[in-house]
Amino acid sequence: MADIINLRMARKAKARDAARHEADASRARHGRTRAERGAAEAEAARLVRVVDGAKRERSEEACEKGTD
Repeated sequence: MADIINLRMARKAKARDAARHEADASRARHGRTRAERGAAEAEAARLVRVVDGAKRERSEEACEKGTD
């Protein structure tokens, strides 16, 4: 015979777990120091520059200037 569970309690437990997961994600995203946020932003900007610099096709503006 199967175990009997209380659906109301199961729904509440599932909601608590979801809220806990969302809170953990929020803490990870917002619970950083200013220096950590600045370092992450600088790293993201550096990655954008690296990717843009590695592109094979240049923009028409760069081609007109002769920096191709």
